[in-house]
Amino acid sequence: MTLLEAALRAAAALAAFLVLPLLVGQAEHKVMAHMQGRLGPMYAGGFHGWAQLVADGVKFVQKEDLTPAAADRWVFRLAPAVALVPYLVALATVPVHPGVAAADVPGSVVLVLAATSVGALGTLMAGWSSANKYSLIGGLRAAAQLVSYELPIVLAVASVALAGGSLSLLGLADAWTPWWLLWQLPGAVVFLVAAVAELQRPPFDMPVADAEIVMGAWTEYTGLRFAFFLLAEYAGIVVMSLLFAVLWLGGWHGPLPEALGWLWTLLKGLVVALVVVWVRVAWPRLREDQLQRLAWVWLVPLALLQLVLTGAGVVAGW
Repeated sequence: MTLLEAALRAAAALAAFLVLPLLVGQAEHKVMAHMQGRLGPMYAGGFHGWAQLVADGVKFVQKEDLTPAAADRWVFRLAPAVALVPYLVALATVPVHPGVAAADVPGSVVLVLAATSVGALGTLMAGWSSANKYSLIGGLRAAAQLVSYELPIVLAVASVALAGGSLSLLGLADAWTPWWLLWQLPGAVVFLVAAVAELQRPPFDMPVADAEIVMGAWTEYTGLRFAFFLLAEYAGIVVMSLLFAVLWLGGWHGPLPEALGWLWTLLKGLVVALVVVWVRVAWPRLREDQLQRLAWVWLVPLALLQLVLTGAGVVAGW
């Protein structure tokens, strides 16, 4: 790879990181407005409320950036970056086109899983450093949620890696066959549910739970730092959706010509992201004990069963 090609891939990954989360956030506003009959998001700026995203950006820029007097200032200010940057690293390794990824590294599956798990630490840092009891409760809830749901995600992805015989996302996408839609279906369900929980999205938004603990670990954040946490949430949706599309839906495999493989991957990822939005609208928030029970009583055993099934299939030559 030449230096120019590497620079172009890095620029493309950065552009996607800056644009795709904003598009997902805008799509969420519109989808929720239609599903819940909300009129407000449809009127900002003309046709279908297209300027709502711009209005939100202007609002965040104008807000004052405050740091509580009792806060651990350096940790408090660093937390939004810790929550956001790991998703940029993860997105750079997810391939969207045959043989193309911004950073094709050996064992990219392991790198993506490690990067996405680091993102939740930003929430923990925010809660601990804010010198606020509500924030601390939210941060501790986020840590407990990360510990519980990281294991099902790893087990589900390990099953796909075993089926494809590789730890490279490019290798796994190339090894994908339509048979995986049935063979790896339990692992796909486990991954999708656990990914929503790790992103602290409804119905697994107990660390935020605005009706119970204000805004969780983000209670003391204002302005752009608060916006970075929101951007990290949508960036996580983009990363998890594209990862699901590559591992379980075949990425660029489909009816479109190979030259448009990147478009097919993005369309699959968009469908997964819309499912995540639909779950937010359709399901009420779980209690904390129900959250833990779902992870340890249902998802972990199901992921282990999927791993056993995959091992049997590999031995049998499926």
